[in-house]
Amino acid sequence: MSTPPNFFEVRRRGVLAGGLATAAGTVLPAASSHAQASGATAPANGGTGPTPMLPVALKVNGRTHALNLDTRTTLLDALREHIQLTGSKKGCDHGQCGACTVLVNGRRINSCLTLAVLHDGDEITTIEGLGTPDQLHPMQAAFVKHDGFQCGYCTPGQICSAVGALQEIKAGIPSHVSVDVTAIQRATPDEIRERMSGNICRCGAYANILDAIQEVAGVPGDRA
Repeated sequence: MSTPPNFFEVRRRGVLAGGLATAAGTVLPAASSHAQASGATAPANGGTGPTPMLPVALKVNGRTHALNLDTRTTLLDALREHIQLTGSKKGCDHGQCGACTVLVNGRRINSCLTLAVLHDGDEITTIEGLGTPDQLHPMQAAFVKHDGFQCGYCTPGQICSAVGALQEIKAGIPSHVSVDVTAIQRATPDEIRERMSGNICRCGAYANILDAIQEVAGVPGDRA
């Protein structure tokens, strides 16, 4: 003998089914009427529509590149994939390792966290623009002198970040460890460590990186 259905379950299912049918019957004709009135047609690529593209002029290392980019393209991908400047590295792609650090209008940023179209006309400097093999930037030369790297994957971001960090100190911008935010900032070991804390070196060359930055800053490399 079969068990009679629970009255509440039957009623609940009926209410849900009826509600869905009513909603569909109300929304679909309205949407269809709106589409007919506007002359819109469904996109042929599964409803996603065309890829949004925008023209953008990226001024990188003194040279302007006119590009037509997907608006979702990060600055890092634009540099690497569209301009073929592969010095800036894609490490975590989440802004957590600093390997993609570049300078934009003199300030360091994680290029994986910003969209390329936001930097139309900005002055962008990558590791390739800091110096050349024949004429290294002082920070590049200091990294070589002090062995501030091992595998080298993080080095472009480390160097760009170090250049930006010293510019911040010179401009009097305090950090989290600055004792007096109104005083002249100094490139002390604690200041450098704090300002470079967003750049990860998985090889652990931090002591030599500190020495290199202190040399460029013109302070003794005592690692105190």
